[in-house]
Amino acid sequence: MNSTDYNLPEGYSIRLMSVDDYPAISAICSMVYPTERPYTDQELEAHHRLFPEGQFVVVHDFSGDVAGAHFTLLIQLKHFHLDDSWETLTAGGSFADHDPEGHTLYGADLFIHPDHQHHGLAKALTMATRKLVSKIRLWRMVGGSRMPGYGKVSERIKPNDYIAMVRRAEIADPVLTAHLHDGWEVITAIQGYLPHDTESAGWAAVIQWLNPECKTPAAFSISRIPLKG
Repeated sequence: MNSTDYNLPEGYSIRLMSVDDYPAISAICSMVYPTERPYTDQELEAHHRLFPEGQFVVVHDFSGDVAGAHFTLLIQLKHFHLDDSWETLTAGGSFADHDPEGHTLYGADLFIHPDHQHHGLAKALTMATRKLVSKIRLWRMVGGSRMPGYGKVSERIKPNDYIAMVRRAEIADPVLTAHLHDGWEVITAIQGYLPHDTESAGWAAVIQWLNPECKTPAAFSISRIPLKG
């Protein structure tokens, strides 16, 4: 993959995940998500086996080290609820619910090694997944965005009001603001997507990017996906 396609800084490249990357990926997960269990080799092998073209890593060329990763799977969004948890959408991290006939790319995870953050690597990985959406003519990409700034104001601001304030640039959220700058559409706030995410007070935002080259049929609009309640 040509790094110029993704506006990567000099010295980085994006490629598909390989078996040799598993130890580094697990180590980065432990750094970025210290309260969560990192992916096991068996889970990463399942991702690779089920949907190899949807598992991306960004590599620091000078050291050869993995600097980050973006994992995706195909789903039929109509089979889920809009406020389903990450555990539900990923079948507990196994990606066993990957559906080759799915028209929606679900962004299951995106993380960058702390030493390589703030270099535009997350945005570059997002561009790589959007190119995949265009290549295989999917309708859209969806994901759940953390809102780590929300925990500080959750007692006085409702979650969807917080999202509206971030959208209007009245306040900045470390994660949600970046997604908005990258062209994501925020649909709504949901509770329990990542239950242990105390920084977000247990809330997240459903985000969507529509493929301009392959219009989503109205009958399958994300607005038609119900909540569990």
